[in-house]
Amino acid sequence: MKKEKSIMADIAPALAVEVRNLRIDMPDGGGDIVDDVSFIIRAGEVLGLVGESGSGKTTVGTALLGFARGGARIAGGTIHIAGDTSQNMLDLTPQQKRILRGKTVAYVPQDPASALNPSLRIGLQLSEVIEAHEPETPRSEIDRRIEAVMKDVGLPPDPAFLRRFPHQLSGGQQQRIGIAMAVILAPKLIVLDEPTTGLDVTTQNKILDIVKHLCREHGIGALHVTHDLSVIAHIADHVMVMYSGRVVEIGRVETVLGSPSHPYTQALLGAVPELHYRTHLKSIPGSAFRPGQRPSGCFFKPRCPIAEDGCGAHPVTLAWQGEEHSVRCLKSGIVAIAEPERLPDPLQLDPKLNDRSPVIEVRDLHVAFGNYHVLDGVDFAVEKGECLAIVGESGSGKSTLSRALIGLVPQRQGTALLNGEVLAVHARERSRQQLRTMQYIFQSPHNSLNPRHTVENIVGLVYDTFNPRDRQQRRQRIAEVLNQVGLGPDVMFAFPDQLSGGERQRVAIARALMANPDVLICDEITSALDVSVQAAIVNLLKDLQRTRGLTMIFVTHNLALVRNLADRAMVLDQGKVVEMRGVADVIDNPDHPYTRQLIANALVADIDHRAERSGGKECLRA
Repeated sequence: MKKEKSIMADIAPALAVEVRNLRIDMPDGGGDIVDDVSFIIRAGEVLGLVGESGSGKTTVGTALLGFARGGARIAGGTIHIAGDTSQNMLDLTPQQKRILRGKTVAYVPQDPASALNPSLRIGLQLSEVIEAHEPETPRSEIDRRIEAVMKDVGLPPDPAFLRRFPHQLSGGQQQRIGIAMAVILAPKLIVLDEPTTGLDVTTQNKILDIVKHLCREHGIGALHVTHDLSVIAHIADHVMVMYSGRVVEIGRVETVLGSPSHPYTQALLGAVPELHYRTHLKSIPGSAFRPGQRPSGCFFKPRCPIAEDGCGAHPVTLAWQGEEHSVRCLKSGIVAIAEPERLPDPLQLDPKLNDRSPVIEVRDLHVAFGNYHVLDGVDFAVEKGECLAIVGESGSGKSTLSRALIGLVPQRQGTALLNGEVLAVHARERSRQQLRTMQYIFQSPHNSLNPRHTVENIVGLVYDTFNPRDRQQRRQRIAEVLNQVGLGPDVMFAFPDQLSGGERQRVAIARALMANPDVLICDEITSALDVSVQAAIVNLLKDLQRTRGLTMIFVTHNLALVRNLADRAMVLDQGKVVEMRGVADVIDNPDHPYTRQLIANALVADIDHRAERSGGKECLRA
């Protein structure tokens, strides 16, 4: 028996990283951001890290590179890369850390554009990674490595492609280059910080398959930070769930997603939209406490439906539940969150019997940049109170169409009507009433919020624009709108860089709602949100649609979200409308081959469908 254990120890995968008791504090004694974080990642394995915005996911990820963001301080713990217990990453000098970054531990950011120099060709950028860490490498070896890594990430290694600049690549191609830069030196560990956020499901699946293959092929351990549970189901071997800076559940992905033991994990899964039927999405009530304001005992107690007084009496520690499965909960395993309620799909009226005039009407819309046609003869209409989803792969023209409607694409040709009135091509040429009536929410709140203004000023500017003579109720109205999107009044005085990505997006939504619009154009607004906040935002939009007759155009690549929000779906392929019908018809019985392929790719990312394919009898819900 002892001999067998020795053999198993010899063939067990080596450790890519071992983290013990990691603690990161706020500056000036403002409390801990994360604490008591321990985990291991073996060579060739992927650990998925999930949790709401502000839970500490990215903070843990960057700590593996020896970074602490925003003036925070790594106060304790150990990080041993590649199983080297003699070398704690946190004890190294800045120069020693710089040597390890890139070569031993690499990082892939959420936005590939932030990792690529826009003024350098991609071949040169790949070369510089090697030259920075291995300056003696001959040119022939550099070229060989670049050719090999380009093939690994599914891109052509020919000189013409390598001479392109980042702006000449699609978002998916940029992300593949970012991954190539991370793995070209064969590191022991890579940290992926939401690398598929904002990508369509087809491109997302390709990127995840590439990452998984590279980790297996080259024995690289990976920490994959994400808010998307379907991504975890696709790529991860193990999953770690964080809440308020603490690990609340960790285990094999099939265990945690198949039989979640912590109420918070159950709540996250309950907020995931279904692809094949409409549900009432369940957001988690309340919000997580900020560092320095957390309650005693279990941090999730104020939001937990089965909490008791004893849950807040003493700090709760991780407890083993079985093989490779630990949970931080005194009532572990109890079903706390019921299955989401199924709802009927919206009824589709016969257009011949429906004589209501449309709020938005688009006729023969064309957009071209030089000889490249982005939109080619698009026609559609949206009625009052209707939500039209626009779906398609990256490059299909979705965002260009929405930006053309709001007046940000001067190359537009064709006619667009709002309540029967012609919309000028340029936003600046439209009337004040038209600007108020139709509001736009951008995909990236990082780029659309002024970093020098507080949230009060950002949202209040819209109030001032449309209410120049009535400033007495300004702050009260701002607080009301922020509360509508799930933000407390204390956020009013924060700057954008003091908020999480999900909080920034909610501020962007609040800014649009401040104008009290009749039409809302949403451009991938949930792509950066965790599933609980996404559920809250979707439910908010549904309520506005029902109570105020709000008309929406919802651009997204998330077909499960389309099923749960939209009335009709319009499918774009290379700038042309290939299908436009009721959302249930498009998803359940797609007509066009392109739509059928989109649905097939969405099924790959669907959590419940994965359970069925793997033979699991239990639904991946509590």
